[in-house]
Amino acid sequence: MAELSYEIVKELGVLSVSPKGWQKELNLISWNGREPKYDIRDWAPGHEKMGKGITLSEEEVRELLSLLGRND
Repeated sequence: MAELSYEIVKELGVLSVSPKGWQKELNLISWNGREPKYDIRDWAPGHEKMGKGITLSEEEVRELLSLLGRND
């Protein structure tokens, strides 16, 4: 399995905290040296471990905001 590298470019905010201290965060992350993308996932305290998450481009974030802003 190929090694995964990441750099948290900007911590944007915490969405929730679990009883065990893991935080669901929105961050701007560069994966494997690529252009940073928006990322939502669970992180252990100190960012030493991560859970599964979702990574979105700027365009996808704008579309998500548009969908969330609809008055259905």
